[in-house]
Amino acid sequence: MPRQTEVEGRSGRRYLVTFEVRAEWDEPDGSHILSEGTTENVGPEGTLVHLPRRLPEVGSRVRLEVQGEDGKKLQVVAEVLRIERNPGHPLAALQLMGETDEWRGLIWEPAAPRVAAPVTTESDEEEESEDD
Repeated sequence: MPRQTEVEGRSGRRYLVTFEVRAEWDEPDGSHILSEGTTENVGPEGTLVHLPRRLPEVGSRVRLEVQGEDGKKLQVVAEVLRIERNPGHPLAALQLMGETDEWRGLIWEPAAPRVAAPVTTESDEEEESEDD
């Protein structure tokens, strides 16, 4: 019996995070499009973005400006891998064409979930001092 295996094309983890984005691209008819939206998630080499007004074509190049958590903006060039034409929530999956080191340092790594240290209360501190 033949075995089917799926190969995951993504590299690295994706983090659910919302960053403001601004995307620019040229349509096949030559018109220039500017669209603003947000990220749905970010990975080490790409992102899934929500662009509410208009989506670029699959295979096209997009100039993407992302504003990170610290307010710094990063501009990258990405290729459209796929689109989801959901009328209520249109999405474009973008893969970076370069700048991956900057992307990882300014966008992807800061988006990683942070685990906070447990908050100690007065009763915890009292129990610790009694054990000493």
